[in-house]
Amino acid sequence: MNERDSAPGGLALIEALVNTLSVDTGADALDTAAARAALDVAEPDLPAARVLREALRAACLAHAGHHPPEARPVSVLDRLLAGAPLRVMVDEDGAASLRPVEEPPGLTARVAAAIAAASADGTWARLKACEAADCRWVYYDRSPGGRRRWCSMSVCGARAKMRTYRAKRG
Repeated sequence: MNERDSAPGGLALIEALVNTLSVDTGADALDTAAARAALDVAEPDLPAARVLREALRAACLAHAGHHPPEARPVSVLDRLLAGAPLRVMVDEDGAASLRPVEEPPGLTARVAAAIAAASADGTWARLKACEAADCRWVYYDRSPGGRRRWCSMSVCGARAKMRTYRAKRG
């Protein structure tokens, strides 16, 4: 399995949203009509989508144990999700799931439902952000111990290990 395989289920939406910004280059895919269409974000909703994106990045950094000074507090995400009420739906088989109250659901409501489902099945905490300050790419940690630190061991991990090695060699 590739290190950058998509996150499972609804977490793929969150991963895709957060990764619309390339931290190292500053390129924002939300500036393109194709990315907005893929995420079903209308142009007037862009400022709110960007705030949501960075609040989600802060949560993913927290999942990985990183609390850099530039990260937005996760409490911003809590406030944003409070505006996206969910309701319990029960299907014919008796299985319950959370769904957005609003129809059609906006981006924040879809994210709230994805987080609720991922929290219930224990996968939410495995959505993490790369430790590299010039990357911050969000990835799904598939490692057995759930302790991955970088989006890609062959790129960000190798760079970090090389910096550590050079610092020791002095």
